[in-house]
Amino acid sequence: MVPVLSLVVPILVAAVVVFIASSIIHMLLPIHKGDLRKLPNEGEVMEALRKFDLPPGDYALPCAGSMHDMKSPEFLDKMNKGPVAFMTISRPGPPSMGAALAMWFVYSLIVGVFAAYVTGRALGPGAHYLEVFRFAGTTAFIGYSLALMQASIWYKRRWMTTIKSMIDGLVYGLLTAGVFGWLWP
Repeated sequence: MVPVLSLVVPILVAAVVVFIASSIIHMLLPIHKGDLRKLPNEGEVMEALRKFDLPPGDYALPCAGSMHDMKSPEFLDKMNKGPVAFMTISRPGPPSMGAALAMWFVYSLIVGVFAAYVTGRALGPGAHYLEVFRFAGTTAFIGYSLALMQASIWYKRRWMTTIKSMIDGLVYGLLTAGVFGWLWP
């Protein structure tokens, strides 16, 4: 068994490596270019929504207030007529990448801590590189990827977008695994 505190260096290095890899994937490679589509008549849709002064949050259209309401003829009529949408409203203003990048790095640290915990509980000091790789990589992949499917299952996110993001998660998991195998005590 290896305590998590003994794995601070691999956790930090893995987070930095994942941060750099994700920057390359999202800024230099065209993989995610088509993940979001532009609405036809974007200006008109924005103008129509602007008058409601919607606070930031997640919305469903139409939205039933309860399971009982989902069976009502009015709700079913709205669903059949459409449009049906799930949307997130953000604060107006220019995008702020600084806060998102900081949260992404913290998230990568958290995934690294869980990878360290699981791997450290399963293996002792001096474990073989491939054993460390297997445990750390599997745990990191789970942390970066598996929950992404929920957005496609429940909120109808395009499966191709989810699969591409899960492939990113596989890359991040493999990089985390490599760092842990390399720096394992």
